[in-house]
Amino acid sequence: MSVTTTIMNSSTGQPIQQMTFGRMPKPWATFNLATGELVTADRVHVGKPAPGKFVAPVEVWVTPKG
Repeated sequence: MSVTTTIMNSSTGQPIQQMTFGRMPKPWATFNLATGELVTADRVHVGKPAPGKFVAPVEVWVTPKG
């Protein structure tokens, strides 16, 4: 089961892109953004699911260099 996450910018608080992982990403995961930039996750935040749903929103916070 894949996990769809929102990649968030730690310095601005704005979403960067959506990304799908094969399983839940670890807080120290390293991956490439769509721009080709290599980033390391600062933290992973799992939110509460909406009422009546059981898919929780997942945010991965990163600090891009550029």
